[in-house]
Amino acid sequence: MLALAVFAAGCQSGPFARKPAPKPEKEVTVPPQTLGAGDVIKISFPGAPNLESTQPIRRDGRINLVMVGEVVAADKTPAQLEAELIQLFSTQLVSKEIKVTVITSSFAVFVIGAVMRPGKITPDRAITAFDAVMEAGGFDNAKADQKAVRVIRSEGGKTLNFTLNLKAILDGKPAEPFFLKSHDTVYVPEKFVWF
Repeated sequence: MLALAVFAAGCQSGPFARKPAPKPEKEVTVPPQTLGAGDVIKISFPGAPNLESTQPIRRDGRINLVMVGEVVAADKTPAQLEAELIQLFSTQLVSKEIKVTVITSSFAVFVIGAVMRPGKITPDRAITAFDAVMEAGGFDNAKADQKAVRVIRSEGGKTLNFTLNLKAILDGKPAEPFFLKSHDTVYVPEKFVWF
C-alpha cells in the first residue's frame, strides 16, 4: 500500500505529471472604427431618401449637409455621427433613423526598417503592429531587432513613441495586442552587432 502511495505521489510531480489546464485568455476588444479626413461616407435617410448624401470628409474633418450645414465627422465612430445627425435633424424628420456607412477609408499605416517590403499599408480592418509587420512581408531575420519595435504616433500635437517586444509573440508568449491608429509608423530597427 505504501509503495502505491509513493508511486502515485511520484506521478504527480514527475515527467508524467498532469499539467494544469491553461487559463482562458482574456478577450481582446478591437477598437471601433473612427472616421478621418479623406474617408468617403454615405449618409442614408430611410424616411427621406431625397436627403441622402455621399461625400468625402474634408481635411478640416467636416462635411456639409443640406438643412444643417457644417458638421464635424472626423474622430467619431459611424454610430456617434449617426446619433449626432439624428439630433441635428430631429425637427425635420418624421423617421428618426439615419445610417452612416464608410464607402472608402483613408486609414493607412507605414512600416519601415528591417522588414521585407517596407512602405504604406491600407488595411480594411483593425490592425495590430504585429499584423502590420506581417503585411510588410515579415521581419528581415538577418537584421531585425524584434524586441525593440517602435510605433511612432502623432497625437494631440505631440509625437509619441511606444516600444514593443514582438519577438515574444513569435516565441508563443502571451502578449497584449497593440492596435494601430491611422498614420502610425511601425519602425523595426536593426540589431546592434558586435564585431
